[in-house]
Amino acid sequence: METSMSTSPSQSSSRLPSSLDGDCTRASSGIYERNGSGIHTTPDGIIYTGSWKDDKMNGFGRLEHFSGAVYEGQFKNNMFHGLGTYTFPTGAKYTGNFNENRVEGEGEYTDIQGLQWSGSFHCTAAPGLRLKLYM
Repeated sequence: METSMSTSPSQSSSRLPSSLDGDCTRASSGIYERNGSGIHTTPDGIIYTGSWKDDKMNGFGRLEHFSGAVYEGQFKNNMFHGLGTYTFPTGAKYTGNFNENRVEGEGEYTDIQGLQWSGSFHCTAAPGLRLKLYM
């Protein structure tokens, strides 16, 4: 089903409609909501491919930002939540746990030189981060 929708996963301020190719259901209020799986594209080029529940990104999905940043993993209520991988526009990436859009818990970070770091992450802090050495 191809549907034009005014809401977007990024809360885009653009007034142009975004598009959804996927599953929708009619809520008791009569409004169509995204439920199931689909592809959502915003006018400014953000693309979400994955699962929806109650018109929010929920379950497994992939969010591609026009900057080149990509998140692939679990979502809960439009937030990175659970296991996932965030790849920065520079090519560096973090793989591990997310809690409401924040890195939280055990994870691995690969910097732009390809060095891999592992440890416990808490928001922007990573106390006790260890460099992985391969010999």
